[in-house]
Amino acid sequence: QVQLVESGGGLVQPGGSLRLSCAASGKFRSIYAMGWHRQAPGKQRELVAFIASNGATNYGDCAKGRFTISRDNAKNTVYLQMDSLEPEDTAVYYCMADQVLTDTVGDYWGQGTQVTVSS
Repeated sequence: QVQLVESGGGLVQPGGSLRLSCAASGKFRSIYAMGWHRQAPGKQRELVAFIASNGATNYGDCAKGRFTISRDNAKNTVYLQMDSLEPEDTAVYYCMADQVLTDTVGDYWGQGTQVTVSS
């Protein structure tokens, strides 16, 4: 069993910053990539960013130039630094772990953390 626990969401004013964290725990041998997706009301879930175990990153269009993803492999934790937040960034942010090696290989999702950007 693999658990992803997210933290760091909340309410922030436009132009502000937030830092999300997601820690993976449980019995696994390795995780290929960790990252974030988000889903706003009435919209499809979209990629925010992910980072592979070798440090390679990929950002969705919504994140380019404003968000930075990083990872602490020793702690099995991924971070998302979000700057210059806009009301359009309001969404539930979901942590994901890709190609988690246990007795098999699978993907896992966190429960989500709400980010609200509003004045």
